[in-house]
This record gives sequence, structure tokens and C-alpha cells, in this order.
Amino acid sequence: MKKKVILSVTNDLYTDPRVDKVCRSLLSFGFEVLLIGRKYADSPTLPSRPYPCKRMHLLFRKGPCFYAEYNLRLFFYLLFLKSDILVANDLDTLLPNLLVSKLKNKKIVYDAHEYFCGLLSIANKPLVKKIWTKIETFCFPKLENIMTVSQSIADKYKETYHKNIAVVRNIPSGICPEVTETRESLGLPKNKSIILLQGNGINQGRGAEELVSAMQFIEGALLLIIGNGTVIPKLKKMITEIALSDKVQLIDRMNPDKLFNYTYLADIGISIDKDLSPNLHYSLPNKIFEYIKAETPIIVSNLPERALIVDQYQVGKKINNFDSQTIADAINEMINDKEQYARYKENCKKAAKELRWENEEKVLREVYQKI
Repeated sequence: MKKKVILSVTNDLYTDPRVDKVCRSLLSFGFEVLLIGRKYADSPTLPSRPYPCKRMHLLFRKGPCFYAEYNLRLFFYLLFLKSDILVANDLDTLLPNLLVSKLKNKKIVYDAHEYFCGLLSIANKPLVKKIWTKIETFCFPKLENIMTVSQSIADKYKETYHKNIAVVRNIPSGICPEVTETRESLGLPKNKSIILLQGNGINQGRGAEELVSAMQFIEGALLLIIGNGTVIPKLKKMITEIALSDKVQLIDRMNPDKLFNYTYLADIGISIDKDLSPNLHYSLPNKIFEYIKAETPIIVSNLPERALIVDQYQVGKKINNFDSQTIADAINEMINDKEQYARYKENCKKAAKELRWENEEKVLREVYQKI
């Protein structure tokens, strides 16, 4: 009989490619899989997947009441479900998973997508940070099977809790979705360079505001910002105030296969998170690997993990500060130096052969083989 793995996250599952990849890999390892998330009133319908998904309807959308409701609901849901292995994705699902694993004597895996207590969103909320830190310090010593998305985060957790942490980076599959669109079909100009910032967390500290401002100093280019986030209203206001509607387009989040059309058709991919919190400092964004997969050269902030990728594979440029002129200079240089751009693009093609989920999956398999 197949062992059943239940994974839980606090998002609506629509744009979480890491969890989807893990679920598909677990199926290929021979496990039965169930994925649990939440459902907003405006959550899109999930595309067909080879494993079942449960999205809980909640009364609260965010804040302490949301986390309390979600964790309580998840605890009782897990308590009465048959399972062999529970997987908590991030700290905001860990406590109910751990408690149920102890009550039912089940194995638990913790997959830390973030350095959670170092999130920018809780940096200036001492009480909130204290609560999450207490949850982490209560749970972490009781864990044996832990993985995370970057070596820097793994090292930080090992330093704090003296635990071995497996690193399974959030890298897309080597199999490319079919490119079904053209610039014309997407309404994009054929004679302009397309600059792309994509992601489901266009939030404070991601450099989006400075990137929009930089478009004042860039000609012959169009900036696309695709995704949701807390700074989107501010960006809309900036675009109007600076009169950049012909240079910047904001597009709502979309499923990964559709998004790949934009990534593939773009000329430059952007990932310029600021060094404003430990989590941002140690992070290794999935978008970097999505750009590389699409053979789209990148411009990144000079933070350890992403700088390592750029230096090792020579797939783009690094910037050291975030004033609009510096960002504009980096973009203009990449657009205008055709020979260097061609080298970056060829290096992306080579790097994509190595930077693929199928290689990360080997580490994932080792984690589950030990359970």
C-alpha cells in the first residue's frame, strides 16, 4: 500500500510552483499525495493536477485572526485524516503539523521556503516577530527532516539549531512549457526591448518602485511587472504621476505556463530585492531560474545567493545600489552591448541544462528515502 503524504501551505495553490513540483515528484516516488491550501473569494480555478487538492474557505484573509483560524482548522483537518507523512511548508503551517505528528506518531517534513523570522513584513512588528520566533524555537528542536531553498538559509538554521538541513532549490523543471504566444498576440511591441519583473510577491523591498522610476531614463523599452503584491497600488500611482503609461505595464498574476510566454519573449529579467531583511539577504528567488530557463539574461541585486548564480554562470549583471539612475544604467548597458548580451543569452542556454528541477529532485528523493 502506498504511503500517504499530506502537504499544507497558507496560499491558494494557484501560483506556488515549488509545492506543485514537490507533489509531482512525490507521486513519481510512489507516494499518495494530498495538498492543502486556502481559497480566497477571488481565487482562480486550479488547472488540472495529477494529485488532489483541498482549499479551505476561511473567514479571515490576513493578520493574526487568519493565522489563528488557519492553524486551528488545519490541526483538526489533519487530525482526522489518514496519513503517513506530514509536510509543513513554512513556519505558518508548522505548529499544527508538528502537534498532529506527535499525537498520531507520524513522520513530519519541514520545508522552509523562507527564513521566516527574518521576513521584512514582520521586521517592525516586535510582538508578531516574538510569537513566530517562539513557535520556531518550540518546533525546530523536535524536527528531523528539514529542507530549505538556499544554502545561506540552511547555514543560518544550522548555526541556530544545530540541525542538518537539505537544500532543494526552487528551480523549474527542465521541460519547457509550449510557447503559444507571440509579441503580437500579447499586444507587446516588436521594436522595443521588453524588461520583465515577475513574481507573486511584488512587495516592499523588491525594488519595483525604483525600477519603475528608472524607466524615465530608458528609451526604446517597455517594462512589464507581472504579479500581485502590496506595492502595486503605489506603482499605479507612480505610473500616472510620472507619466510612464507608455513605458510600464502592470499585469495581474497568471498560471506558470501562461507566464512562461512572457518570460520567453522578454529581453531582460529583473530580480533586485533590497538588503532590508535577513530573509531578503539569504533568498534565492525562483524567478531567477525561470529567466535562465527562458534564456532571458538577468539583472540582480548583489546579494549572496543570486550573485553566486550570476558569477558562476555569467548570465547577467549585478547592481550594488538601488537609485533609479544606477538601475537605468545597468539596463541601458545590457540593451546596447549586443555582443555581451549575446554571450549572456548563450550562457543562459548552457546554465539551464544544469539548473533544473530534475537535479534538485535527487536531493528531495534522499530526504524521503530516509523517512
